[in-house]
Amino acid sequence: MIKYCSCGVEKRLRKQVSVQIIRSCKSILRKNLSIRVLAAGLSACVFWGCAAGAMAAPSRALYDITPLERPEVEGLIVSPSDKLPKLTARSAVVMDAATGMVIYSRDMEARRYPASTTKIMTLIIALEQGNLDDTVTVSKNAAGLEGSTLWLEQGDKVPLRELLYGMMMASGNDATVAVAEHIAGSVPAFVRLMNEKAAAVGAKDTHFVNPNGLPDENHYTTAHDMALIASYGYSLPEFEKIVSTKEITFPWVKDDTHRLRNENQMLWLFEGGNGVKTGYTDAAGRCLVSGARENGLQLVAVVLDSVYMWNDSIALLDYGFDNVEPEEIFRKGEIVGSVSVGLFQGELEVKAARDLSVARMKDGPKVKYDKKLEVSENLTAPIKEGEKAGRMVLLQDGKPVGAVDVLAAKSLTAEEQGFFSRLIAWLQSLWKGLF
Repeated sequence: MIKYCSCGVEKRLRKQVSVQIIRSCKSILRKNLSIRVLAAGLSACVFWGCAAGAMAAPSRALYDITPLERPEVEGLIVSPSDKLPKLTARSAVVMDAATGMVIYSRDMEARRYPASTTKIMTLIIALEQGNLDDTVTVSKNAAGLEGSTLWLEQGDKVPLRELLYGMMMASGNDATVAVAEHIAGSVPAFVRLMNEKAAAVGAKDTHFVNPNGLPDENHYTTAHDMALIASYGYSLPEFEKIVSTKEITFPWVKDDTHRLRNENQMLWLFEGGNGVKTGYTDAAGRCLVSGARENGLQLVAVVLDSVYMWNDSIALLDYGFDNVEPEEIFRKGEIVGSVSVGLFQGELEVKAARDLSVARMKDGPKVKYDKKLEVSENLTAPIKEGEKAGRMVLLQDGKPVGAVDVLAAKSLTAEEQGFFSRLIAWLQSLWKGLF
């Protein structure tokens, strides 16, 4: 049974310890307040001991972390030109989520095991392929899965949206199988969707064989690929909300508090931290994909096989924000163009729904971006001010690197469309009435 400690280290419990004994101990611990306080204190000691790295506390760290010398890491070779030589991760990268611009990297294309950071892709598939309002019925196969768990039991019925919170916050391997079976019918079918999506987002050296990251020599990725996957995730509705939630309560959670607490300590440690997932196995080492937002910029950092994954990630994100600046593309409410309404090209001005900025290196040249306005299908009057009318896509060398929804800048009634547009609308309504 794999469980995380407060510093993100999963510990494999011996197989001979029964699930019932573990649950009993867990229940006793939660019912005894004094024990819980003591456990919290011990966890804090463990955390600061394992979190302390070789760097001085960065400006964006929310707690002062006492620096320690980096231990000797067998086989780790640090280039003399490495801008962050005290990182303990074998592979690392920090990049701008919108453009994919790499700000710092170390051996980011090396194949490594992702452990539970795999669940980022599982979440992406669930958000794109699933109905979050569905109810998931937990199978025997899901309930009996080894590793970190939500203690799901066969026959449990859990809303898909809530199950995704449990999967990401508590790293429930049982939840990943329940999600996979619900969406794709089977784990192999779901894994095919994962690998197809990995290829689609540019993660060319990634191959998944399960939705949770349990060890398998054919289950691998790279630091760069995981950054690409997580960056794509931030473009999806609900993704950031789920991965940035610190604590949440659901009635189906099997303890007296019914509360889930996110295992990603970066949500507490780093200013602007908003995701994403921890991971550990003996083969993978300590892994962490983390995200943070500052001045409209979303950065993603990845460390694979790290000794001090918290400090490494803080250093990466701090370095990233120190070396880039936001380039404002759109401001919320700015008129960004006009769209055609109806068949006879009535025009409606549209405005940006939110601010959109991308990162540029402080010492680098400005990048030229193209803009493409995509209009919502069947856009016809009447249209209310603020109604979504499409989106403006930002392109770099023909590749989409960001997008913002566009909204109607004013209301448009059917009468304002013009005679021919009104005639077509009338004929369409007549046709529907007849059939």
